[in-house]
Amino acid sequence: MLAAAMLSPRRDFVVILDFGSQYTQLIARRVRESGVYCEIHRFDVPIAELRRLAPRALILSGGPASVYGDNAPRCSREVLELGVPTLGICYGLQLMAYHLGGKVERAHTGGEYGPATVRVERPTGIFSRFAEGDAIDVWMSHGDRLTAMPEGFVSLGTTTGSPLCAVARERDKLYGLQFHPEVVHTPRGKEILQSFLFDVAGLSPTWTPASFVEEAIAAVREKAGPSDRVILGLSGGVDSSVAAVLCQRALGDRLTCIFVDNGLLREGEAESVERTFRGHFHMNLDAVDASARFLEGLRGVVDPEQKRKVIGRLFIEVFEEEAKRVQGAKWLVQGTLYPDVIESVSFKGPSAVIKSHHNVGGLPERMNLGLIEPLRELFKDEVRAAGEALGMPRDILYRQPFPGPGLAVRCLGEVTPEKLRVLREADAIFDQEIRAAGLYESLWQSFCVLLPVRSVGVMGDERTYDEAIALRAVHSTDGMTADWARLPYDLIARVSSRIINEVRGVNRVVLDVSSKPPSTIEWE
Repeated sequence: MLAAAMLSPRRDFVVILDFGSQYTQLIARRVRESGVYCEIHRFDVPIAELRRLAPRALILSGGPASVYGDNAPRCSREVLELGVPTLGICYGLQLMAYHLGGKVERAHTGGEYGPATVRVERPTGIFSRFAEGDAIDVWMSHGDRLTAMPEGFVSLGTTTGSPLCAVARERDKLYGLQFHPEVVHTPRGKEILQSFLFDVAGLSPTWTPASFVEEAIAAVREKAGPSDRVILGLSGGVDSSVAAVLCQRALGDRLTCIFVDNGLLREGEAESVERTFRGHFHMNLDAVDASARFLEGLRGVVDPEQKRKVIGRLFIEVFEEEAKRVQGAKWLVQGTLYPDVIESVSFKGPSAVIKSHHNVGGLPERMNLGLIEPLRELFKDEVRAAGEALGMPRDILYRQPFPGPGLAVRCLGEVTPEKLRVLREADAIFDQEIRAAGLYESLWQSFCVLLPVRSVGVMGDERTYDEAIALRAVHSTDGMTADWARLPYDLIARVSSRIINEVRGVNRVVLDVSSKPPSTIEWE
């Protein structure tokens, strides 16, 4: 793991053991936001490896299993005997109780899911920033619950559904929470985590993206050696752009960027990428127009996962062909981030697969190249901060995320040139109006989706039977959770009017008001 290799042995840091929760990355994000470096490791990391890492604190993540299940992920009891301040969250609390002699049972109601209110009983330890009797809004998501504490533990807080929802054995600095402090639905969760990090564990907020950049540049130089040539798949998005500038800083003209126009980009995007990276950054850029090839490969494909696989396969083929033109290339750089990985594979733990991501896996082995992923352990806002430390322009760093498969996953059903025309024109209007309203940077993403339905309308004196466009705008900090944006009604009305009047073939515009979870940000 590149980030782990760059970690200074003198730096305060936290190890998070992953027991399969989809929220594990959010725990890491909250810790990083507090200025403390952290690493995620599998739940069964050898105890000798943990001792070697010498973390200043441990966090045990949640997970979907029951501690009594036959295949339940369990760390050894020795983890709790390292003498390191430890916080167990949800399943992590239950596992702590399982090892130390407590009792965990199935909740009588079948589980507790959603909002709850914790009443603080003891304002100490992880509740040291609260007062006795404070009511804390929290987010629950569990089927089992703690019903009897291990020896020496005391209750710090309680809810109606989970009387023992916050417990501690303070002499050993062992703490447990039944709820999830890492999610946005626990508004004061960051204070709880910071109490653990600073008040209990005594850590210092010393980690910054700027320090990461210095270490990442050194790590890339060390990995690529003094003479190896390196290639990078450039999309023009924030991740690949920051990776490109970072690697150019490390390698100079030994880096060649390959940009594949798959025909699924937004209006004017291909021209913008060439202008920016060849003109502004003066990079070695190989741009190839493969749009006809991709559209032919997508002919008749309607299943979203199949679309991703087709696009991934074709991308690999085209990229491989272009890469062969770079003599002596030994390494491939990918702008992979934490969210890419956790939603693609069972990353460092048994997390459930959500969707495939064509930018993770496949290329290095097929092309016999080594892999460099300098941003793999970063979240999106940390990537932007790293880009700022590299002196990159704001308009690049604060571009909204764009999916690897492009407009194919926003054009529901079969992808055709005509549908892409409609979607591009509508999306360009939405983008223009969002920017004109001064909302672009405050939104995580704002885009249009072309729905696979047609509806009746009336334009002038004529009946129409045309396409429908959905507007999607969300707020988020890392893409792991998101809330739909409450856009001004006059803005929505203006966008709807313009799309219906200016985009041939559209007679209806709808607004997506769903959050993640339970929905995803993209429709496919």
